[in-house]
Amino acid sequence: MHGIHVPLVTPFTPDGEVDAASLERLARHVLDGGADGLVALGTTGEAATLTPDEVETVLRVSRGVCDAYGVPLTVGAGTMGTDATIAQARERAPYADTLLVVAPYYLRPTEDGVVAHYASVVSAVDVPVLMYNIPYRTGRTLSAEALLRVLDLDGVVGMKHCPGGIDGDTLVLLAEAGEKVLCGDDAYAFPMRALGAGGVIAATGNLVPSAYANLDLAMHDRLVPLVDALFSEPSPTVLKACLAARGLIDDASVRAPFLPPSPETVERALKAAF
Repeated sequence: MHGIHVPLVTPFTPDGEVDAASLERLARHVLDGGADGLVALGTTGEAATLTPDEVETVLRVSRGVCDAYGVPLTVGAGTMGTDATIAQARERAPYADTLLVVAPYYLRPTEDGVVAHYASVVSAVDVPVLMYNIPYRTGRTLSAEALLRVLDLDGVVGMKHCPGGIDGDTLVLLAEAGEKVLCGDDAYAFPMRALGAGGVIAATGNLVPSAYANLDLAMHDRLVPLVDALFSEPSPTVLKACLAARGLIDDASVRAPFLPPSPETVERALKAAF
């Protein structure tokens, strides 16, 4: 897991159905823009709101595009309980080159419990696992020592790391295992790559994939106002509105409990886009 991977939004029709044609068009746009792979059913894809049939549609379309381009598909999986996470991972594994498995959320287990959770998951599936560490969503902050223990497990090939900043634990993690770390916070992609991260998983890449494929300090500076606007309201609401405005998807609809973003925020994002 290196390079730039883009977590796709899940486009919906005005009637609320998954828009497979828009999803395929967007996936091709992202890969034509230089992305190294796609991520399906991530947070950006509103995966928690999808029915089993809709999950199947997203996976089928995403797998087909990745096969056509010869690039890897990472598939999101995971929930609060270990048994349920294993069941979901097994269902989605046939479509995946890698499974992005979120740290167990809400229950706030001990660090030993989190490590045991991942040990159980990787022993139950044949697909490599990428840990998804996002404490501001899971409610469970993990120390660098615990994260490194997960990365040392056989079957864990890396980590999507979303600390919300570059803190001391992140510096330790990058120093010890930088090549296995993919930055998941769009705003910190350049500095984390400079500190040794092996790659990036960036939602903003749906809109401007070439910016992340050609990321340097000057591009980072250009991305700052765009990322700020896109994430100033709950993601992916602003992002989907911008994608629809650009014609990359047909409709900007999001699923409840999301609400449409304010027009002012969308305008600010579009002005910052390039």
